[in-house]
Amino acid sequence: MVSKPRPKAGRKPALKASVPPGAAAPSLHSNVHADLSRRFITGRVVPGGRLSTRGLAEELGVSQTPVREALSRLAAEGAVQIRSKMRIVVPTMTEERFHELLLCRELLEPEAAVRALPHIDAQRLRKLARIDDAIGVAIGEGDLHAYMQGNFDFHFLIYDAQPRGILNRLIEILWLQFGPYMRVVYGRVGTANLVDQHEVALRAIGAGDADGLRRAILADIRDGMGLIGKSGFVYARADHL
Repeated sequence: MVSKPRPKAGRKPALKASVPPGAAAPSLHSNVHADLSRRFITGRVVPGGRLSTRGLAEELGVSQTPVREALSRLAAEGAVQIRSKMRIVVPTMTEERFHELLLCRELLEPEAAVRALPHIDAQRLRKLARIDDAIGVAIGEGDLHAYMQGNFDFHFLIYDAQPRGILNRLIEILWLQFGPYMRVVYGRVGTANLVDQHEVALRAIGAGDADGLRRAILADIRDGMGLIGKSGFVYARADHL
């Protein structure tokens, strides 16, 4: 039996995506952008943190070209600031910017959930319940990254029930900008204070209650942002963490 060569230590194998039969393969640029986006959404980068094109390329096992392209796209989405060829930073959060992003979430996400409701079948509802169970485990274990990933997965499994369009993409951009900051807030407040309000949304979906779902999503957003009141607004920077 011939063994497969192992990737070198300290370096990830080149990014590859599983592709359903008949579907077009995503570009390497798309894979890199998706990987980096997950890092922002789950708080694996922090406000004021610096990113290295070379370091990311080595970590992902790709050339610097798709990394530069992905970072340029993230800059257009407001997730990073490219100040020079060698200086790429995660923006710090100001109170004014925070409240503007929050307002956008409050306006867009309940509407996206209601539009998706007619398309959520029993199979998707069961998957939502499993994700919510995993979120509860993450809270209990103090795993903030798993909590943030699960929270994103839960919300977007609802929103994406409707064929993806401009609304969902705008919401994802908001999450990209919120993720690094909320990781700091969650870290300060602690998992014991994280509240899972998804059960109300699950009941509304099961009952086909559009108004109930709208209220549940809005309450979930506001409860999460209410943690700011417990910790005080944090002018978070990487060198202050």
